[in-house]
Amino acid sequence: MGSATSDPPSPTVTASGRTPLTDAAETGLKIVVVGGFGVGKTTLVRSVSEIRPLNTEEVMTQAGVGVDETGGLTGKTTTTVAFDFGRISLNERMVLYLFGAPGQERFWFLWDRLFSGTLGAVVLVDTRRMDDSWYAIDRLEHHRTPFVVAVNRFDDDRARHSLDEIRQALALPDDVPLIDCDARVRTSGKHVLVTLVDHLYQLALAQESAS
Repeated sequence: MGSATSDPPSPTVTASGRTPLTDAAETGLKIVVVGGFGVGKTTLVRSVSEIRPLNTEEVMTQAGVGVDETGGLTGKTTTTVAFDFGRISLNERMVLYLFGAPGQERFWFLWDRLFSGTLGAVVLVDTRRMDDSWYAIDRLEHHRTPFVVAVNRFDDDRARHSLDEIRQALALPDDVPLIDCDARVRTSGKHVLVTLVDHLYQLALAQESAS
């Protein structure tokens, strides 16, 4: 007969080499990734998610000509028409549920619903289309949703603006974290999410101290 106290089974590893959610997870945080059209929101969710991400990308057609502003987006052939969804475990007890918002203006009406129950957000910025970030920042401030700003550095970003220049251009307060990232790289995307969680933790400590 086998021992009555057998060792716990080893965690299953998926084909991608990522460990699925364990029974020990206690805290689930809803995070929204927002930003302008074509900034890399779907790419970020896809690169960090430990599950096969749900996405609603559709091929762009002639119907979008004159509606979706594609200036500067060479090679952009698909677009998100609802939202992306993914999941990543930061540790054994904390898991983030990621929702990537559509970037086109005609889908902005979905954002307020996506923000419901959200603890924090990531604003992705493309320095080639910086003005596209204004609406995302405005809506988050309206909802009083804490956020960090991540500058997605593209290969053809010839006019490489410094983070200080970007902070000034976006009129970001000093207490809003601003970092560089590459949405295609999982470690870079995870660093963005860790930065957001750290920011939320610091805000919670400050609120606790003030009460």
